[in-house]
Formats: sequence, structure tokens, C-alpha cells
Amino acid sequence: MHFPWWYVPGLNAPMLIAVIAVLHVIVAHYAVGGGFFLAREITFAHRTKDQEYLAYLHRHAAFFILITVVFGAITGVGIWWTIGLASPLATALLIQVFVFGWATEWVFFVIELSSAFLLYYAWRRIPAWLRESLAWIYAIAAWISLVLITGITSFMLHSGSWPETRNFWHGFFNPQFWPQVIARTGAAFLLSALYVFLHASITLPMGRLREVVQKRASLPSLLGIVCIGVGGFLWFLLLPESSAAVILAAPVITVFVLAVAGLTILVFAMVFIASVGTPAWLNPGFAGLLLLLGLAAFGLGEFVREAVRKPFVVDRVVFGNQIFKEEVPKLREEGYLQRGIWTRYYVERKYPQLIEDGKIIYSRLKDLSPSDRLALGETLFLYHCNDCHAKSLGYSAVAPLLRGMSQQKIKEFLLNLNEPYFYMPPWCGREEEAEILAEYLSTLAPPWPGNLPRIAPSGFEASASEATAATSGTLKGLSRHVMTKRSSESFQ
Repeated sequence: MHFPWWYVPGLNAPMLIAVIAVLHVIVAHYAVGGGFFLAREITFAHRTKDQEYLAYLHRHAAFFILITVVFGAITGVGIWWTIGLASPLATALLIQVFVFGWATEWVFFVIELSSAFLLYYAWRRIPAWLRESLAWIYAIAAWISLVLITGITSFMLHSGSWPETRNFWHGFFNPQFWPQVIARTGAAFLLSALYVFLHASITLPMGRLREVVQKRASLPSLLGIVCIGVGGFLWFLLLPESSAAVILAAPVITVFVLAVAGLTILVFAMVFIASVGTPAWLNPGFAGLLLLLGLAAFGLGEFVREAVRKPFVVDRVVFGNQIFKEEVPKLREEGYLQRGIWTRYYVERKYPQLIEDGKIIYSRLKDLSPSDRLALGETLFLYHCNDCHAKSLGYSAVAPLLRGMSQQKIKEFLLNLNEPYFYMPPWCGREEEAEILAEYLSTLAPPWPGNLPRIAPSGFEASASEATAATSGTLKGLSRHVMTKRSSESFQ
């Protein structure tokens, strides 16, 4: 409504964000944990005068920079590109609210890049103390970047008292800040250790050096799992009420939460075995499986974190369909098409007969041709629903959800959108717009499965057509009453 829509067929825009974001976040956590691993191990190698281990760390640094700087930078730009297109209102809000935080993070990001490149390319030409200093500067700067970004992303899940105070610090130090900092720090330690296990198992022959890497990487991995457990428990404990309800209401999310817990325990057991076992345990097959299980747990955890924000994309501020919470009453009163910059422009150019004195006359919608009504209904879908739903096929496609529903039932469902499903945004338009959208959605709805009988409620004997005719007036009056009441009460 405030911005043009972006339609991604099948996958849909939020899932495209998720795919790119998960890839980036995995590498970003390796950038943090791997930085601490290199700093700690370079210091250790210097203290013990282990030149063989130091040479391995130099080779590992090349792999580290290639993955974190090159791939991480590409996916980082990809995130900004996708969120700017798919979730522009929320993105603009986060930039405006946390502009100081973003600027500070970019400063530390420059420090990260500078110290990483200096460390690798000047490795043989600088003294040991400077090599150690550069490694620790990188590690600390990377962790501070994680902390700063976590303050902003955790705000999206729990905005704390910011909606009332509009204070930067109240938004940044929100109830989810510390749980997510602890959990993400732990994830950084764990994932970096799993990367190191795999890298060492492939590049090092069986022997003393592989055993050194195995023992040295085991401690941060076990510490990381403990931090994940503590942070995850606090994360769940401090969830907004609606987010905790989503976990219980959505079976897929419940299964994913249990899967994350189970995989984390399994990874802990496997890492413990590797830490006390012989170097033979650290082979490419074992290390590869360990890394895959860790990535699976991490990816599912990221999916859960994103999913439980519903119906908001920014808690109590922006709904998932890019509408500010406080806008809903006006949208219901004046109309979604009328109040949206791009939707109003579209109607003015495409259907000028609906406009009078710069306003859409909604009573004239009934005079549009059937094809024009469907086209306008599709426009409403793309602005109001496209942020979460595909059309007929794809992720969270709307068509299967409406299987066998009549146009009147779809309209009634739209007007009470967040009643059966509290994790969906409310209807944000006039009744006439719900009718137009229902007409369009009815063309997408597949028929009722032929092998299933349609059994009316007990005591209900009238046919569907008779019931529709008999109750249409009542439904229309009821929906008007509901719309008026909720506009004045629910979102004040």
C-alpha cells in the first residue's frame, strides 16, 4: 500500500528473504566464532612455539576470509536487496529507529574487514604480537557487530516499551536482547568449531596436528551449546504472549521447536564423543555429519524465530502485510485503496469513473464489469495478502486454504480475518473491498474434494443456496456492525 508490491511466484517474497538470510546468518556466525577461534589459537601457537600449528592457522585463515568476507558480503547485500523489495515499510522503520545503531555497526564492520585482510596478507611480515593483536581486534569487532545487529533484529520480535516511549535504548535493549545475544554467541562458537572440525579432517593427515585441532576446537563447541541452551530457554521464557501462542497453535512450529532441541542435544553428544575420543573420530564423514546436523538445528531455529513474530513483522508496530497497527481504523473507514498511495494512483489511472473530487466512490464498484472487478480484486490481493501468501501454488498458497468455500463465506472470512487465526493481520479495508477480493479469491479456490460429503450442522436442513439467500442480509448487517465496532475499539 505504501510501496509497490513485489510478487515472487511460488516461493513468495518472505521465503526468498528467509533462504538468503539463513545462508548469510550461518556464515556471519562463523565470522564471529571463527574470529575468536583464530585469535585464541594464534595466541596459543605463539605461546607454545608450535610453528606447524601456526602454518595450519594461516591456511585456515585463507579459507576463513574466502567464506566470511566474499560469500558473506554477497549474501549481506542480497538481504538488503530482498528486504527492501519484500518488506519496505519494516525496513524503512528499522533504519529510521536505529540509524545510530546501523552506523555504529558499519564502523565495526570496516574494522573487521581491515584487520582480517591485514592479518592474512601481512602474516609473514609482522611480529607475533601484532599478529595476535590484529586477530583479537577482528574477533572483538565481529562480536560487537553481532551484538548491535541482534539488538535491532530482536526488536522485531519484542519491541519492549518502544511503542509507548519511542526511545532508541528502550527499543534496542528489549526483553529479547540478552537471550538472543547469549544464544547467537553460543551459535557462533559452535558453528565455527564444526567448520574447523570439517576443515581439519579434510586438509590434515591423521596425527598430532589433527589431534591438537580436535582438542582445541572441542571446548568452544561445548561452551557454545551451553550458551545456546541458556539463551534458548530465556528466549522462550521472554516471548511475547502471541509468539508463545503461535508455537502451540501451529503444529509445524511445534515440531520444529522440538527438532531444534533434539538436534542440539544430539550435536552436544557427538561433540563430546569427539572431544574425548581419538583423532580417528575426526574423519570427513563424522565431521560432515556433525556440521549438517548443526546447520539443520540452526536453520530450523531461524525459521522458528521468524515465524513466531506473526501477525507482526515488527512487534506491535508493523503487521506482516506492511501496515502500521494504528492505521487499521482509518483504512477500514476510508478504504484500503483510497488511503494507499500506489493503490489510489492505480485506481485513478485504471478506473477514473470511480473517482470524484480525488476520492474513490465505493458505491460505484458494483458498476464495474466482472473482469474489472476481478482485476481490482487481484490488486487488493497483491497489496494486502501477497507478503505472506502465494496464489494457487507455492509456499502458504491461499487457494488450498479456501477449498470449497463460497464467495460469501470467503467474504465473511476476510471481514473477520484474525478471529479464527490470531496470527494473521486483521482485515484492513472496507466491506466493499472485501467483496471485491472475495470475488477474485473465489476464482482461485479449488472445489471441495469429491470423496468427502458436505454435511450440514445438526438441525440445518436448508440447501446451501437457500441458506445464502436467507442470511445474506443478516451477514451484511452483521459484518457492517463488526467492522464499525472493531474500527472504533480494537486498534485504538
